[in-house]
Amino acid sequence: MTMDTTKYKKLLEKELKTLEGELESIGQRSPSNPNDWEAKPNKIDALASDDMEVAESIDEFEDNAGIVKQLEVQYNDVKHALKKISDGTYGICENNGHEIETARLEANPSAKNCILHMNLQK
Repeated sequence: MTMDTTKYKKLLEKELKTLEGELESIGQRSPSNPNDWEAKPNKIDALASDDMEVAESIDEFEDNAGIVKQLEVQYNDVKHALKKISDGTYGICENNGHEIETARLEANPSAKNCILHMNLQK
């Protein structure tokens, strides 16, 4: 059975744009690998700053690094789903090759697995 992926492609493209905006607000593409994102370093004047300000800046950077990591995973999942649409393999469970349930794709258009296998990593 062939699935009409037009709706999902639009949803995924919108999500990709949103994720890129979120990533760009607290991160930047890695200079060594443009497919990777990293948290933006905070700009503080270490000489003019007190210890508390420096510590807060470090904490903020670490928080942003964690957020960037989560967003990057989502971003890559969306890109993967868009590639699967172009390859004609979208909506197929990566564990058992069965179709992913419509309800699952409605809830998560970048889903890689059916409901039975949704907690498995491939």
